[in-house]
Amino acid sequence: MRVLLVEDDEMIGHSLREALGANGWSVDWVKDGLLAQSALADGDYACVLLDLGLPKRDGIEVLRTARAKGDATPVLVLTARDGLDDRIAGLDLGADDYLLKPYEFRELLARMRACIRRRDGSAHSVIGTEGVQLDLTTREVVVLGERSQLSAREFALLHALLERPGAILSREQLENRIYGWGEEVSSNAVDVLIHGMRRKLGADAIRNVRGLGWRVAPAVAGAPSEAAP
Repeated sequence: MRVLLVEDDEMIGHSLREALGANGWSVDWVKDGLLAQSALADGDYACVLLDLGLPKRDGIEVLRTARAKGDATPVLVLTARDGLDDRIAGLDLGADDYLLKPYEFRELLARMRACIRRRDGSAHSVIGTEGVQLDLTTREVVVLGERSQLSAREFALLHALLERPGAILSREQLENRIYGWGEEVSSNAVDVLIHGMRRKLGADAIRNVRGLGWRVAPAVAGAPSEAAP
């Protein structure tokens, strides 16, 4: 999945980009508030990691503008500002969570997952339909009780589809969710990923709608939405 990292400190930014990449995230990194606003307007991100002390435009203003425009992308504020007023201001403006520097990377990942779960409307770590479910913590797919490990891009693709079961996502929409800036994307990259996913999930799990894109079957009313532990 794609994450927008907004951080002007070179050392912190490089470290976070490498660590997130090693954990399967595609990271777009910007270093000032104006670029952050531009990226948010153009991108489709699973979440935003937002520093507050930014050049050109403060992180609080970036958050204020995004929420005023109706952008509901989960925002996790990462900052050295430990004043209560700063934390309250960020949360009141629509930040989903707040993490003070320095922090443990494992906690950051857990808080990112929690922000995304809340955005998806689930208090649990599993999303999906009756037939196909996705464990956000382990990055595994669950089909008829059987778990299979997914690659980072397979996980991002299936997460995008399972966020809105039944909705059709175009090739461009899926590419935007899977690949970050500067990543080379071949013309059939999505087709190759879906072909591999169908071998794991079954031929009918991801359906092509000719000329429009792909979808998973909508959730069945009354069907269980959580996988067995």
